[in-house]
Amino acid sequence: MINFETPLDAFLYWERKIPNKLFLKQPVNGGYVTYTYAEAGVEVRKIAHAITSHKLPKHSHVALLSKNCAHWILADLAIMISGFVSIPIYPTLNSVSINQILIHSESKLIIVGKLDDYENQKEGITEIPRISVALYGQSDGQLWEDIIKDTNSIDYDHKQLANDLHTIIYTSGTTGVPKGVMHSSGNLMVSARTLTKLFNLPPNLKLFSYLPLAHVAERVMINAGVVLGGTISFTESLETFSKDLEQTQPHLFFAVPRIWTKFREKILESIPQKKLNLLLAIPILKDIVKNKLKQKLGLKEAMFVVSAAAPISASLISWYRKIGITIFQGYGMTEDCCVSHFNTNEHDKIGTVGKTLYNVQVKLSAEGEICVKNNCLMKGYFKEPEITASVFDQEGYLKTGDIGEFDHDGFLTITGRVKDQFKTDKGKYISPSHIELMMSKNTNIEQICIVGTGIPQPIALITLSVSGDTKDKEVLISSLEDSIKLVNRGLEKHEKIEKVVVMKEDWNVANGLTTPTMKVKRTHIEKIHKAYYKSWFDMNESVIFE
Repeated sequence: MINFETPLDAFLYWERKIPNKLFLKQPVNGGYVTYTYAEAGVEVRKIAHAITSHKLPKHSHVALLSKNCAHWILADLAIMISGFVSIPIYPTLNSVSINQILIHSESKLIIVGKLDDYENQKEGITEIPRISVALYGQSDGQLWEDIIKDTNSIDYDHKQLANDLHTIIYTSGTTGVPKGVMHSSGNLMVSARTLTKLFNLPPNLKLFSYLPLAHVAERVMINAGVVLGGTISFTESLETFSKDLEQTQPHLFFAVPRIWTKFREKILESIPQKKLNLLLAIPILKDIVKNKLKQKLGLKEAMFVVSAAAPISASLISWYRKIGITIFQGYGMTEDCCVSHFNTNEHDKIGTVGKTLYNVQVKLSAEGEICVKNNCLMKGYFKEPEITASVFDQEGYLKTGDIGEFDHDGFLTITGRVKDQFKTDKGKYISPSHIELMMSKNTNIEQICIVGTGIPQPIALITLSVSGDTKDKEVLISSLEDSIKLVNRGLEKHEKIEKVVVMKEDWNVANGLTTPTMKVKRTHIEKIHKAYYKSWFDMNESVIFE
């Protein structure tokens, strides 16, 4: 692999080396809009010219509000080649949250791409210049297409330096107001090189980009694709997701645990578990079944399949391995640019997040908090020097906020979050993460949040999966009661679950109860439901419907 200093260096190299190779593939209305490296280069320079025509101060911040699409990548490259700093914004945020980030980040211009609800989002846009993409139905400010049509070819090669501030990534905010994590160009390259070396990724990598590019993990993965001169494909919509993924057959695929749960549900809708078990037990059929499932999921050519961003249950990983899909669980965060721990072909243990990576130092604090040091740690939180100082110890280790433990083979297990711990009225502290993972083995459960402040024992707040929602009520209650009994056998007395409360509404981004990466916002859920804990606890039923 070529040792590029920055993401822009990598793109410019491949633009010269393989100008006619397919770079971006965007499905639109049943067809495709495609860009070779050379075509992307022309478009990137024209958009860069439009950005710089606004005479913004040096190193200005340029916001990018869009779902994953070819124009997200082109816009990001245009911001780089202009010498500016990108501020990616989650495409599902409401106008208030968008406004908050634009003001805090001091963004001087915004590029608006593929969105589902821009009409309701745009009132959050501050009085700054706008460039929007008509291909996706936007018509706010300058049109991208007009810029491309009216601008002559431009020679525009800004030199990006490894120490330059490259991007400010706003955290998804599970515990409060999002913070702006500052990363240099070099940090993104260290992370991309680590991923490439870790999984021995090939040149001409095929990638499928669908998780928000405003999230560091997707950004790192796509950077790896650019570094390797790869081709990046996208999805047209939620309805076409399965078809788009199947047609792409990427070499590397990354998903969060909830997506792996959804995939399993879809498989079991067409092949019930008993039938699947039977087919996999027949020697002449099992390989045919596995290959068909992998083909249908879009993972037939996947060299590495990854789960990260939140804990995934060991039982779910084991289920996938039975159908021939090996999911490797990893661990990292925005602040360490995803370079921390990973399972690999050489070192793999289900239920852990793997071993410490070759370029990482790690230690546990006296309280068991995981502290890491690598050569791509954030430059700090934007405009928050005191908070920045508070997350680093005296030796320069980043305090992750996660609690963990190493086994005798050096594999790390995350046992909880420092901030997620709560105390029942018995005065005992409980870390809910491992209990939630055990309960989530029940396929009737979609999301779960173990709580217990102010009551004697913990209770489980849950939302139902598609299969759970269609079950007969008595069958569902029996299933949840069985899960309580089974899970409680492995828990300390003060940890045992007393009740399950089935929520009447799902937790999602729209109602503010999950992050854009589908993590449950514990503090928001507690704020809504805490007043009911005592009355639920005092009810006679072990399964309660809100």
